[in-house]
Amino acid sequence: MNKVSIIRYDSDKSSKNSQITLQQNLFSFLLEGEKGIKYAGNGAHIKPDQFYLLSCGNCLMSEKIAAAGGRYRSMLLFFDNELLSDFFSRHHIVASVSTKKGQNEPFLVFNKDAFLTNFINSLGFLLDSGKPISEDLQKVKLEELLLYLSAHYPETIQQLRTSSYQANNDLLIREIVTANIDNAVTVEQLAFLCHISVSTFKRRFAGIYNTSPNKWLLEKRMQKAADLLKNGKHQASEIYYELGYENLSGFIQSFKKIHGITPKQYQLLN
Repeated sequence: MNKVSIIRYDSDKSSKNSQITLQQNLFSFLLEGEKGIKYAGNGAHIKPDQFYLLSCGNCLMSEKIAAAGGRYRSMLLFFDNELLSDFFSRHHIVASVSTKKGQNEPFLVFNKDAFLTNFINSLGFLLDSGKPISEDLQKVKLEELLLYLSAHYPETIQQLRTSSYQANNDLLIREIVTANIDNAVTVEQLAFLCHISVSTFKRRFAGIYNTSPNKWLLEKRMQKAADLLKNGKHQASEIYYELGYENLSGFIQSFKKIHGITPKQYQLLN
């Protein structure tokens, strides 16, 4: 995967709440149509006189063709956190200690102006040339945009710095937690895998999933238990250990807490 990529996106179909995992940060310049974005707990509706930055991570995207016979068109500029960190370092832009509302939003919305409109057109000219765009030239275009935003939107560029690191860490938490749903790991071990303290892990986890890690893992594991027990394919005594329990009684207690009945009762009903 290139560290930076300029892509033109064009579609004649609308979509609603498509599940997207962004591996890189994304500047998206909407040219025609409307865009909806949803992260955990927040979202935005974008129109063609705006553009936005999405931090890497999971989100829902909706694309709407605004006029009959129209299309959905946008210009996309993907870039990774290494380039962003390098930009902040070279230009001595330090993270703000402010904790204003919105500081850690996973997306930022900007209004287009004359410069930004010309900037978007310049990306189109590069793509229209029909020649491959070197990575160095694409990095120059990213640098140009970031420098302009730093000069004209200094508070927003602080949010960009903070949100990019936030999203990068959030993506790591999502990946590690999802990969270990079926493993007998503790919250402490998950925090270790994420290279953060237990208290930070719990706080960040709650920000992503709106619940505690213990409760979330319990619900996921008991759902797996219910799937294994359904139709009598397995017995509780056969699965409790692989679900992270050292004894059968502890597993039965947890199962009843989530499902309201014992594993045996659940099997009789299914």
